[in-house]
Amino acid sequence: MSSVDLTEPLPLALGARTADACRTAAYVVSALAVGVLSPLALATAVVVGGPALARLLELERTLANRLLGARIPAPPPATPDAAVDWRTAAMLAAKLPVTLAVGAICAIPAALAVTFLVLAGESFAGSGRYLGPWRLAPATGIALLALAVPAAVLLVAALTTAAPQLAELSRRVLARRASETVAVREALAERLGDRTLAIAYWLPERELFVDERGRPVELPEPGSGRSWTAVEHRGRRVAAIIHDAELQARPELVEAAAAGAVLALENEQLKADLRARLEELRASRKRIVEASVEARRRLERDLHDGAQQQLVSLSLDLQLLRSRLVDETARALVDSTIEKLAAALAELRELARGIHPAVLSDRGLAPALEALAQRSTVPVELELALDERLPAGIETAAYFVAAEALTNVAKYAQAESVRVSATDGGGALRVEIADDGVGGAEAARGSGLRGIADRVSALDGTLSVDSPAGGGTRVVATIPYGSGASE
Repeated sequence: MSSVDLTEPLPLALGARTADACRTAAYVVSALAVGVLSPLALATAVVVGGPALARLLELERTLANRLLGARIPAPPPATPDAAVDWRTAAMLAAKLPVTLAVGAICAIPAALAVTFLVLAGESFAGSGRYLGPWRLAPATGIALLALAVPAAVLLVAALTTAAPQLAELSRRVLARRASETVAVREALAERLGDRTLAIAYWLPERELFVDERGRPVELPEPGSGRSWTAVEHRGRRVAAIIHDAELQARPELVEAAAAGAVLALENEQLKADLRARLEELRASRKRIVEASVEARRRLERDLHDGAQQQLVSLSLDLQLLRSRLVDETARALVDSTIEKLAAALAELRELARGIHPAVLSDRGLAPALEALAQRSTVPVELELALDERLPAGIETAAYFVAAEALTNVAKYAQAESVRVSATDGGGALRVEIADDGVGGAEAARGSGLRGIADRVSALDGTLSVDSPAGGGTRVVATIPYGSGASE
């Protein structure tokens, strides 16, 4: 173990401190230029999107890393459709007055040092000018040089003191709220100099690679311009680093970077495995919902085309038979049978409509909600803003949310009116049912609300029930219909 002799004077490391101060000064000057450009970059970002701002942020990151030693990791490459990170943009714009303040503080000792040096030069040159009561002579020049030294030391101290604060501010400006997985990827990307680098995690039970979200990943083929390097730990495959094919010529560099991050990669492999299982569970729930929707549609179609048509045909036969009967007793018996058959046919149609309404499949959600409103025993106000047909699973889930909510209103709410609204926009369908009844509904108590909550959540949607006692009930379902929606 090494020891330090406290009786010996510690070196001041003036050379290193001066070099750090020079780099900090260069950063302050450069940061002021970046700060002046930031309003223009923000205005450009409004027009063309995130990449314009990303280039300015990359310049700021480069300056902070090279001049301040901030060690800010590289962000993922910006895509042409990347959104503007307005939080980062605002912090970057706010950095200008801070840099101005640092520059102003450092300018005072800098101006003093330069002034003393200039006057000392004039003194040694014998200009003959006076500085107050003192004549600028060689003796005065020596005194001025002596004064310039503490001014320069003060400047170096101010710059070296400001450097850590400026570096921390840059980290806060450029730091992204990223997961540990992104941090590992960024660290490897920074070390290898490949900003397009990606990581695929090996799941031995499934024998496939997945990304950090648990989605399957195909490794690049030879000749694609991309390559991959396996990461192993204790003889067990952990992950694969997907990188630019040019790095294949330097395998020792990739392997060294992978060895340094193997523990973090092993930890992320476990997380990726968990996310993959969750993704499979989510997909399984979605398939179950889709299968139930298809089964409902098929059962409704079978009832409509089979039993219902046979009952209609039987009713026509009975009416034909009645027209040929002369005996009044037989006519009365046939009439009674026709009435019973009509009642059975109505019940069958209601059953088929409850299983899966034909109007929903044929004409879409808006006409189906209108039909629901017409059958409701409570007056319904409709507000529909549906521009086009949505995926069948989305429409079916929304329909049964409204159907269950209206059924509860009729049974329990004691309401005088109810409002049903359905709007699609921003990649999600929003259905709201609000009544003026007694309130007090709880989703945890009713199997109907629990069922539609499960149906909505299986489609990555959310269901909320707001029902204060005496304040009516408000049911809101939001179902996304973007790439992750059920088709």
